[in-house]
Amino acid sequence: MGTEFRYDGRTLTLVVNPASGRGRAGRLLPRVCADLLTALPDAHLRVHRTTSFADARLRCIQAVDRARPASPGEPGDVLLVMGGDGMAHLGVNACADTDVALGIIPAGTGNDFCRGAGLPTSPSRAIGALLDGTVRRIDLAQVTGDLAGGAERRFVGSVVSTGYDARVNRRANAMPARLGSLAYGWAAIKELSMFEPLTYRLTIDGKPLDLPAMLVAVGNAGVFGGGMRICPDARVDDGALDLTIIHPVSRATLLRLLPAMYNGAFVRDPAVERLTAHEVRVDGDGLYAMADGEELGEVPLTITCRPVCLPVLA
Repeated sequence: MGTEFRYDGRTLTLVVNPASGRGRAGRLLPRVCADLLTALPDAHLRVHRTTSFADARLRCIQAVDRARPASPGEPGDVLLVMGGDGMAHLGVNACADTDVALGIIPAGTGNDFCRGAGLPTSPSRAIGALLDGTVRRIDLAQVTGDLAGGAERRFVGSVVSTGYDARVNRRANAMPARLGSLAYGWAAIKELSMFEPLTYRLTIDGKPLDLPAMLVAVGNAGVFGGGMRICPDARVDDGALDLTIIHPVSRATLLRLLPAMYNGAFVRDPAVERLTAHEVRVDGDGLYAMADGEELGEVPLTITCRPVCLPVLA
C-alpha cells in the first residue's frame, strides 16, 4: 500500500546521466524538466547533469543528505534519477534506509530494475507516476563483503550475478556503447565459447551447499541483461531473495536457454533449480560479482534481503 505525496514547496533534485541510452537521456532532459515545472509549479527543481559515475554518486548522496526530512503529515524532499540501471543503482543506494523518496525516470538501454520492480519503463509514464505522487516501500538486497571501490556494503535492486552471467555483464560493459542492448547478446556468445562450470560454495539460510554450476543468480527484482528474467518469480514486496541455479550443461544447451530467459521459460529445463532464502553467502573459485550492471567485487560476499527499506515513487 502506498501513501499520497504532495509536492507543494518540496525540492526535487534531478540527477541525470546525459550519456545514458546512447545520449537519449540528454536529449530528453529539456522536455522532462518542462513537464515537471509545468505540472508542479509549487515545487523547486534542481538539475545536475553528471560528468562521471563518481560525480553522479556524489550528487545523489548530497541530495539525500541535504533533503528536508519528512514530518507528520508532510513529506520530505525527493531524489529523482534519470538514466539507465547504473543511475537507478546510485539512487537506490542513496535512498535506502532513509525517508527520502526515490523517483526513477528510465532513459537507458536496459532499465532492468524498473522492469523487475513494476515501475514505469518509459520516461513519459514515469513522469505520470511521479505526478500521481504515490510512495511505496519495497525490498532490496543488501550485499556485504570486500566490495569494489573499498565499500563494505551495497544495496542491489535487481540481481547479484557471479557466474556465466557476471562474465557476460563484465564483457558487455567493456564493449562500445554504440552497440546498446546488442552488446549483452554479443558478449553472451563470445563468453560461451570458453566458459566451463564454476565451483560454488554457498550457505543458504545457514545451510552449506557446495556444487558446480554455470551460474547462481540471487535476485531481488529478478531482471537483468536488458530484460532477461533470470529469477522470473522474484517480487520486491515478498521479504525474500530468489535464487536461480543453472547446473552444469553443455555450451549448446546453455546457448539454447539464453533466448528463453527473456520470458522466463528457461526454468522448465531440468538443469535449472530455483530456491528462496533470506540470506545467502556466496563463495567459490573464479567468481566475480556484478549487480545492477555494475562491478560489485570479489567473493566471498553475503546477500541479505532487506524488506521495505526503499521508498519509491510509483
